[in-house]
Amino acid sequence: MRLKSGAFVILLGLAVAAPLGAQTAAPAKAAAPASSAPSSLAPLPAKPNPVSSHAPYEAGDCKICHQGSDPKQPGPVAKKAPALCLDCHEEFTGVLKRPHTHFPARTDCTICHNPHNAKFPKLMRNETRAQCTTCHADVGKVSANAKVPHKALITGAQCTNCHNPHGSTVAKLLAQLPFDLCLSCHNRDNMVDANGKKLQNLKAWLDNNKVWHGPVAAKDCSACHEPHGGDHFRLLKNDYPPEFYAPYDPRTYALCFSCHQEAAFSAPQTTTLTNFRNGARNLHFVHLQQVGRGRTCRACHEVHASRQEHHIRDGVPYGSGGWILKLNYKKTNDGGSCEKTCHQEKSYSNKAAR
Repeated sequence: MRLKSGAFVILLGLAVAAPLGAQTAAPAKAAAPASSAPSSLAPLPAKPNPVSSHAPYEAGDCKICHQGSDPKQPGPVAKKAPALCLDCHEEFTGVLKRPHTHFPARTDCTICHNPHNAKFPKLMRNETRAQCTTCHADVGKVSANAKVPHKALITGAQCTNCHNPHGSTVAKLLAQLPFDLCLSCHNRDNMVDANGKKLQNLKAWLDNNKVWHGPVAAKDCSACHEPHGGDHFRLLKNDYPPEFYAPYDPRTYALCFSCHQEAAFSAPQTTTLTNFRNGARNLHFVHLQQVGRGRTCRACHEVHASRQEHHIRDGVPYGSGGWILKLNYKKTNDGGSCEKTCHQEKSYSNKAAR
């Protein structure tokens, strides 16, 4: 006997950066949950106590979903899900009219839910992330192998911290537009990463620093960051030195050079590649190419936003004590100057060598 019923709270694990067939067409394995999920929709035994139970089943009202009323022989369901489920769960009728809907929500609620009772909340057939990755195996693989995990995927509501499991007005079933979604978490002073290291209150920083880096201005966090986990510092998509000082190697700046020209930092002389030069002397080269004490981008630039043009920092943390070294940068018509920073005051003009 095949049993279907009306629980209608479906969870998923959707990739932010990968195409998701779940939004437009049935994934090849969506109709057959993986072996990690229970294969039967039959009621679970009373002991150990199920975590969640469907109200009609709990009340013995089999007739709500089945053609018969005898709990021992209720017969087939009266109609197929999700139509059956929507007879009670009317609030999801509008959800399924949204432009992006999840395949199980459109076709069969029991892909994700047991209609009688379950070991997991909301009648889920498996733990949230495990349930999602029975179909979204690519996300599961990334998350399981990530050297740097994203806490949003492994804590709390897990996948549904970011995704609506039934339907959304935003692509990839995101609960909000990506930029707003990121800032809905990264808006606190006490946030820490998976290793316990304090993270910046990014929303407050962006509110107070109006010169935004290009990807931030485009509201595209995923241009630089992996949303499900990755192998690089701060979930970055490619290499970027986390230190203040680092030997120069173009491979360690692969993230930056996905947008910026590498030659602007490795050419000793130029009159075209950068305006940070004294005449033709490339001052990016001077700062980055010092043996043993090459400054990384973070030494002078803010990666998200700043108060000054060119993302020049007001100051940088120096040492582990929390002291801020002021850069005292001043812009001029043909260059600028730094005062009493890593060195005594020095100025430059990109029009005439000094």
